[in-house]
Amino acid sequence: MPETIQISLAAARVNARLTQEEAAKRMKIGKRTIINWEKGRTSIKIAEFEELCNLYKISKDYIILP
Repeated sequence: MPETIQISLAAARVNARLTQEEAAKRMKIGKRTIINWEKGRTSIKIAEFEELCNLYKISKDYIILP
């Protein structure tokens, strides 16, 4: 069975060509929240994770959370 390549939340954001600030604005949250999710300091809710995946145009199967 082929291995699925996964990338970090931060890499997904960068691949979508968004800064932390731009992603936060589009999500209507603070930049600090994006930072905390990417660093694993706070957990992300499923609905927010799905919204980020839609924003980043990537399937949640390809993202590994810290």
